[in-house]
Amino acid sequence: MIKVALIGCGAMGLMHLHCYKALSKNVQVVAVADTDSKKTEEALKICNNNVTVYNDAMTMLDKESLDIVDICLPTFLHTKFAVAAMEKGFNVFLEKPVCLTNDEADLLLETQNKTGVKVQVGHVVRFFKAYKWLKETADLGKYGKIKSAEFKRLSAYPAWSPMLMDYRRSGSVALDMHIHDADFIRYLLGEPDDVQVAVTRDNEGVIQHIFSTYKFDDTIVTAQGGWDFPQGFPFTAEFLVNFDKATVVLKDNMLTVYPDDAEPYSPELISEWGVNVDIGANVSYTGDYYDEIKFFIEEVIINNKPDIVSLADAISSTRLVWKEIEIAGGVKK
Repeated sequence: MIKVALIGCGAMGLMHLHCYKALSKNVQVVAVADTDSKKTEEALKICNNNVTVYNDAMTMLDKESLDIVDICLPTFLHTKFAVAAMEKGFNVFLEKPVCLTNDEADLLLETQNKTGVKVQVGHVVRFFKAYKWLKETADLGKYGKIKSAEFKRLSAYPAWSPMLMDYRRSGSVALDMHIHDADFIRYLLGEPDDVQVAVTRDNEGVIQHIFSTYKFDDTIVTAQGGWDFPQGFPFTAEFLVNFDKATVVLKDNMLTVYPDDAEPYSPELISEWGVNVDIGANVSYTGDYYDEIKFFIEEVIINNKPDIVSLADAISSTRLVWKEIEIAGGVKK
């Protein structure tokens, strides 16, 4: 039985707990930690009150014997607790984005190399069914080479999360939300040869919407991420990918393929497990988060297979977005 402890019982922490509960054949959540007692009360409900609660995560790491520490804290706290968990010899599941600075990134990599533990970063888009289908199709070369692509991720202003709205703790929309697409583009096509960036800012000069163009040889990809929309604006995640022999579109949660020589069709995308849960955030469906956590537990931890989102790979995506922010003139002007 894999023993797991969760640090951070906010929205994403609760999402992870629902997934661990569905994976209870192989997994037992034995402890949760958060400084907010209201959040640990919600965690207790999900765990049927069968878990030890700590208000200090370092105390939990000292007292518990664990296989995995799942860290769902605000980004500015990631490094402190990930390093502490690794130094205890615990494997780590770390939510994205990895960290806020190059020094933190270097320390995380050094600690993993020193301890030899396994670390997966929560770039869950790599596990989203439509994006996974796109990656597999591109790798197979079924429709030839990707000629061009555009990715879009838009949201209402995240008033539900004071942490996200504080760029000093979240890194702004560029690092917290746009990084989903930047990471997937790297996963799909590798490191770009060139990057161009434009942004819009709020009245305080903080980036609120980023527009990035990546060049890969003769392939051009654009990505925009923004959360400067009214509260009634729906969360939007879309892409359009133009291959040599087909165009693939994700729009309104529907994946459609338009081949050059056949009728359009929508691939069947099946979830192994998934339910909608109310965690107080702009996500509710558990299926893709279940897939990434199950992969880490069963493939990486139990079967000792390579990770899809290694710490080093996730840090490379983070450094790409830091470069974009630098090109734009900084998070805040």
